[in-house]
Amino acid sequence: MTTTARPRPVRRLRWILPALLVIVWLAVGGFGGPFAGKLSSVQQNDSTSFLPASAEATEVSALQKGFTDTQFVPAIVVAERTSGITAADTEFLAGTANSFAGSEGFGDEVSPPIPSADGRALQLFVPVDSAGEVGDSVTELRDALDAAPDGLTVLVTGPAGQVADLSSAFAGIDGLLLLVAGVVVILILIVVYRSPILPFAVITSAVFALGLSSLLVYLLADAGVIALNGQSQGILFILVFGAATDYALLLVSRYREELRIEQDKYRAMRTAWRATLEPVAASAGTVIAGVLCLLLSDLNSNRGLGPVAAIGIAASFVASMTYLPAVLVLLGRTAYWPSRPAFDARHAEKDEAADHKFWAALAARIGAHPRRFWVASSLVLVLFALLMPQFEASGVAESETFLLDVDSVAGQQILGDHFDAGSGSPAVIIANEGSRDAVADAARVEGVGDITVLSAPGTQDPLVVDGRVAIEATLTDPADSLAAEDTIVRLREAVHPIDGADALVGGTTATDLDTKTTSTRDRTLIIPVVILVVFAILCLLLRSLLAPLLLMGTVVLSFAATLGVSSLVFEHIFGFPGADPVVPLFAFVFLVALGIDYNIFLMTRVREEARRIGTRRGALRGLTVTGGVITSAGVVLAATFSALAVIPLIFLAQIAFIVAFGVLLDALLVRSLLVPALTVDIGQKIWWPSKLASAPEPDENVSAEPELDSSRM
Repeated sequence: MTTTARPRPVRRLRWILPALLVIVWLAVGGFGGPFAGKLSSVQQNDSTSFLPASAEATEVSALQKGFTDTQFVPAIVVAERTSGITAADTEFLAGTANSFAGSEGFGDEVSPPIPSADGRALQLFVPVDSAGEVGDSVTELRDALDAAPDGLTVLVTGPAGQVADLSSAFAGIDGLLLLVAGVVVILILIVVYRSPILPFAVITSAVFALGLSSLLVYLLADAGVIALNGQSQGILFILVFGAATDYALLLVSRYREELRIEQDKYRAMRTAWRATLEPVAASAGTVIAGVLCLLLSDLNSNRGLGPVAAIGIAASFVASMTYLPAVLVLLGRTAYWPSRPAFDARHAEKDEAADHKFWAALAARIGAHPRRFWVASSLVLVLFALLMPQFEASGVAESETFLLDVDSVAGQQILGDHFDAGSGSPAVIIANEGSRDAVADAARVEGVGDITVLSAPGTQDPLVVDGRVAIEATLTDPADSLAAEDTIVRLREAVHPIDGADALVGGTTATDLDTKTTSTRDRTLIIPVVILVVFAILCLLLRSLLAPLLLMGTVVLSFAATLGVSSLVFEHIFGFPGADPVVPLFAFVFLVALGIDYNIFLMTRVREEARRIGTRRGALRGLTVTGGVITSAGVVLAATFSALAVIPLIFLAQIAFIVAFGVLLDALLVRSLLVPALTVDIGQKIWWPSKLASAPEPDENVSAEPELDSSRM
């Protein structure tokens, strides 16, 4: 008796696991997604909190609590009338400011209006509670001052005003930044794959990764485990979108290849997933290891970015390797509609180059003249790199960090025109009481206006706390300027040598100075560590020493070239006043970690091919089949980082340009020309000292048709 064979239940129920994964990720996205909008509530944008405990400004900040109520930060209200201040102007300013005294978000005492020597300006100080929402309090104050008499210009500046403007600059980070990044990614994917379905499968993977990472970052920041600021949040969003899309592109491309040679969509995904897992895991691991090197930083802000970025990359990896495969396998060939990859049993026997004509032609040219290509591309990078010393990264004034006109900057300008520009943000000197006079006399250096010894309440006697006194030195330059930082250096050089004084200099300007000094130290330490860590990962991945050495050399050269080009663009096109010392550090970490990704994607495929058809032909074949997807990944990542420019801060605009340009340079020049040409020219020896290096290069005249992978059978 003949029986009809039934499909095995296991095969019929293969859709259950993918469906369960999709349901799990829907739950993760639904629960974690709202936390992306809550991250601003756990941010710390106070620059003092970023400094290490060993910084002089940090020590002064701690000691200062015994002399003044440091819970409040000053908002400086400055008013100007070019024809001269009137009595009505003074009355309005005093009445409006006093109406806030003792109210929620403000201190109990507001200073009286102080006229300028020329009679054309007034200033007064309003204490704002730093424990509350400083930005909201300043906005409320500004709204009330909008009713100023005609002809009177009234602005709120000082530390509180700057915090409010900074908060306003980051206000669009939850909505506008994500919208721009999402739209850019969708448009690029539609152009690349000509499919209306696939881009949304990829973008939902990135959205779910963002939800998971936002949840984890929120919990850690809320518990005080990591420090989160607006810049770190912006970089997190962009990293997640860029990395998740990059990883997705590799899987999507490989799955499409497999669907053409494998009729069963589940088997095709299994093969594609296995082939993609190693390079994507190596890429994610490299980026995570690179950004975690920021934990060596002495700045809490830098140290906080390390785990924040690492969490984002890890979430992107998990979502791309679990949710996306599940969605793609459920959709099958429909995901690529209307250009559905058709199964062709003969496709496995054809050269894959037929499907990548442009890259096949480029590979053929490189194969014919490899030395010409790597020498020419190296010369281009070297010429750009020669401009790197012109990259100015000694710091910029706080007021110059904004790319738009803000009240705190305009108010500071008016303040400098009519008063000592450092009013409201003096340098603070803490010294032993017995050396008070000597320290006060020594503090009268160039750039210092008034010297004031803090008095005990209700008396003229100096306030002594634990045998120490506090001296305020009003600076003649704006507190956030580079000139004021030079004055802090002179102050410290003047008061530190006084015997028995144990004098320390802090305050707003000193905090900025110590931050930049620490950033420079971090840059010197962390960059070599990143190089060593990434090099070690490449050695493990490629089982070689020579190949990783060459790859690291190309990426570092590409970074130097990027900074060289950036120096020209920043100075002559954008007119930027300079850059903070942390900009090259962040740029290096991201460019090396992200730029090496494309070399990993390429060289893992080259090594796979080299084991079958030799390194020279394997390099050309690897370039042919990965060229399109890696270039697309580079364009997507560059476009997503460019979205950071929607936040009007010079730091993020510079990071956006440097990383975007550097990624494109890596994807289009280094990975497309330099690395393949070097690999072809060197041949099998590039894998030294592994066994593959000693294997003979196959005869190039022998056919090199690809062998069928047993996993596809």
